Amino acid sequence: MTDSNLPQGRDSLTDDLLWRGLIQDSTGLDELRELLDGGSTTFYVGFDPTAPSLHIGNLMQVVMARRLQQAGHRPLLLVGGATGQIGDPKESAERTLNPPEVIAGWVERIREQLSPFVTYSGENAAQLVNNLDWTGEMSVVEFLRDVGKHFPVNKMLAREVVKARLETGISYTEFSYQLLQANDYFELHRRHGCRLQYGGSDQWGNITAGVDYIRRRGAGPVEAFTTPLVTKADGTKFGKSETGTVWLDPQMTSPYAFYQFWVNADDRDVSRYLRYFSFRSREELEELEKATAERPQARLAQRALAEELTTLVHGEREMAQAVAASQALFGRGSLDELAPETLRAALTEAGLVHLDELPDVAGLLKESGLVPSMKEARRVIVEGGAYVNNTRISAVDATVSADDLLHGRYLVLRRGKRSFAGVELRG
Repeated sequence: MTDSNLPQGRDSLTDDLLWRGLIQDSTGLDELRELLDGGSTTFYVGFDPTAPSLHIGNLMQVVMARRLQQAGHRPLLLVGGATGQIGDPKESAERTLNPPEVIAGWVERIREQLSPFVTYSGENAAQLVNNLDWTGEMSVVEFLRDVGKHFPVNKMLAREVVKARLETGISYTEFSYQLLQANDYFELHRRHGCRLQYGGSDQWGNITAGVDYIRRRGAGPVEAFTTPLVTKADGTKFGKSETGTVWLDPQMTSPYAFYQFWVNADDRDVSRYLRYFSFRSREELEELEKATAERPQARLAQRALAEELTTLVHGEREMAQAVAASQALFGRGSLDELAPETLRAALTEAGLVHLDELPDVAGLLKESGLVPSMKEARRVIVEGGAYVNNTRISAVDATVSADDLLHGRYLVLRRGKRSFAGVELRG
């Protein structure tokens, strides 16, 4: 069942999820509504450690876990110490298998990363689980007898991703991934009373295999749903910026860059992103959408989304620094108040040039790439369009000194109102 066929409403959790467009497929809307609106339910969502950090492609599932817990349900956040060693099949080619010790390190990093999004106390306290705990102790014979016996090969071959790989070839390792994920649902149902699984729409085949497997084992009933694939109106992949993947780890993607990703969201996408990721009420979102439509140049929706998600992922202090940097770089705030790591992150996004010595201002404009030549640099200065640390430069032979360096090493250069770059003095 797809969200286009579902009734709309605003009274319950299920209705709110439907209004936000967060339910794409489900094992049955009536049964799902009974679980979500009828008392506390234990649910699970899984994350495979395919990198040392989650990225914003995972954020939909992370936010959903928080949303369901706030509604009274109990989260089981599974990090795939076992499935991460196998890899869910891709349509293009086999995945590269990472060493078990690398995956073990990634498991711990991702477990820590998930921790702030849910609470671990109270009646519906969240719990972090690792499927290596039950999969790792299972022998090959046990796996084939107790799990594999319940999976018709013809149904496994019918999966779209498997069909796409049949001509080029798919290993038994990746072919068997579905069995491992299905067994996760069975084990969590058996051990923790889990009755609901959700995931991205690309996981629907794996998820329903788990529901069917539990039924074949004589357990259940259990339910499942998927969230939609997050897309961008311009056709580029969601979760990518000009500098690459947007990670949740601040060491891999700075809080400033994370904030800027949402600020730069396309007007055609931002209302949908707000419904997906924001915890604001329907009434608040509708008011914000209206205000944004009336004043699109103010980017009210983008800023609201960026502030909310940066606070959620990185904390209020980092959000405030990201906002301050966005304003200061364009002359609407003090550069001196920015922490050095925030300033460097912002300048890196804009284009940070490393120099061993400082030329005059015209030379800095050229070296930074803000102008193509010294002649153009001098013209920009004469016309009043050159700034160093938000101070307008009027003399074509103007220079800078060590005293002008922010935090002893940075300069912020700007051409006009919106083009800026950074210089870092080495040493």
